[in-house]
This record gives sequence, structure tokens and C-alpha cells, in this order.
Amino acid sequence: MKRKHLLGLQDATREEIETWLETADAMREVLARPIKKTPALRGQSVCTLFFEPSTRTRASFEMAAKTMSADTSSLTVAASSVSKGETLKDTLLTLAAMGAKCFVIRHSSSGAPELAASYSGKFGFDFSVVNAGDGQHEHPTQGLLDMMTMREHKGQIEGLNVCIIGDLLHSRVARSNVFGLLTMGANLTLCGPHTLLPQEFSAMNVKMTTNADEAVEGADVVMTLRLQNERMNGAYLPSVREFARLYGINAQRLKRAKPDAILMHPGPINRGVEISDEVADGAQSVILNQVTNGVAVRMAVLYHLLGGNEGNE
Repeated sequence: MKRKHLLGLQDATREEIETWLETADAMREVLARPIKKTPALRGQSVCTLFFEPSTRTRASFEMAAKTMSADTSSLTVAASSVSKGETLKDTLLTLAAMGAKCFVIRHSSSGAPELAASYSGKFGFDFSVVNAGDGQHEHPTQGLLDMMTMREHKGQIEGLNVCIIGDLLHSRVARSNVFGLLTMGANLTLCGPHTLLPQEFSAMNVKMTTNADEAVEGADVVMTLRLQNERMNGAYLPSVREFARLYGINAQRLKRAKPDAILMHPGPINRGVEISDEVADGAQSVILNQVTNGVAVRMAVLYHLLGGNEGNE
């Protein structure tokens, strides 16, 4: 794999996705060992730059890097010079001058990781950039870990009936999943209120509906998304209660999916809104499995971007 950056899955080939997933399978074996350590990225330096709050993504990237023996650093924006007005460019170049070779970036502005990547190879510094979620654009490693989880439980992705339901308009997770799953041959149904169902997807090979019961019918995978109230600056819904009634996944609605269907959620969960307690904690839920696979996928991504295959096993 010759990629220098991972900015999204829109341009990822099937071969690339399969390579990431196969490597992640190997990394999951490392995580199952009594001593979870490999020297694959010894001597490399990974820096997480999160301009938005995060628990799962940030912690799993840091754990992934440390498991492969990379040196890690983390920038807390509120306690950095960013709060004094320093630009993304100057922040990156300052950290690159300190030896950082990979930046994992989460940002509220769509395109910020791509901008960061444009500085690599300039000013005497060469580094890789991983998009850990940018605005309403993409979240590629979440898409990869979701596909890894589907393949783990269903054996393959091609031909799966996948339903994604909820706030698709503001979801970078949804976009990465749509791009990745279509590339891998899944059948996609997208569901949400008209106001949260982006028409950009209508040009793709997906089914779109505002009827949740219809969307879930016969699904192999049901993925529900949280309402991203922090990104809503208008009246998208009459009320949260109505959204929960019409689009929330509960035990009764989940029965419309196949008996062996799995339930997924990228987190954090708004219990009682997009998903009920009984299904979030039920036998069909693989939500915590997604979290575990997130570390393995992020190990795979860092391994390939930083040339781990050229070093130690």
C-alpha cells in the first residue's frame, strides 16, 4: 500500500479496504496476547490533534500507537497555543519540527485534515495525516472498523443488507460507511426524517426512505446514529420524543430485521432516543465489539502509513 495519508474512504479501492481489514485481523491477534506489544513502529512518533471532544477515537488511536511501540503525544487544544490564535499550519509545523511523523486529526471543519496533509513535504518536513473525523465530511477509520465488525459476524460484506438510520445529514460516520460499503458490495438502505436525509446520497446506489419499519425489514445489519444536536443550528425536528418514536431502535422494531441481524452504533449513545436500553445491551448488539475492533483497525492504518512492513514484525 502506497498511501501516505488516510483522509477518507470515498477514493479507497476495494483492494485497499481488504488490505486494511486483513491487517486489522492480524492486529486483533496481537491484542489477544497476554502481553499486548509489538515493535512494528518503534522509533515512530504519532501525535493526536483533537479540536473536538472524543473518547473512543482518541483513546483507541493512542492505544494503537503504543501497542506498536510508537512514541505518542497528545495536544489538548484548550491548553495549547491554538487558544491564542495559532493556525493549524503553524501548529503542525511546530510539532513536525519536534519530530512528529503522523498526525491524527479531528476537527469541526470539513477538509481540515486534507489541508494539513497539503503541508507534508513542504518546509522541510514529511509526515502522514489520518482523518479522525472532520466536520460533516468523513470518519474513515470508523467506517473501516464497522466493516470489520460486519465481516467478523457475517463472514463477508458483499451482499449484506445494511440499514443505517438516524441523523445522516450531520454524520461523517454515515458518509464513510456509505462509501466503503458500496465499494465492498453491500446493499444499503438509508433512513431518517426528510430534514436529516441528505439528497447527495440519492445519486448513489442506495435505497432512501423515511419509514423506519420499512428500512429495518429484512436487514442483516442495523446501524443507528445519534442526533448530533451540536451541529444543528435550525429546527430539524419537532421534538426528540417524536424522533425516538419514529426512528428509535427498540426490541419491537428490531424484530423486523433478520433473526440473526446485528445491531451497531458508533457511539456515544443517547439511550432512549436513537436506541433503547434493552437492545443496546441485548444479545444482538455488537457495539462494544466495534470499540475493540477500533483499536485493531487503527493499528492497521498506522502500520501501513508509517511503513511498519519495512521494519520489525
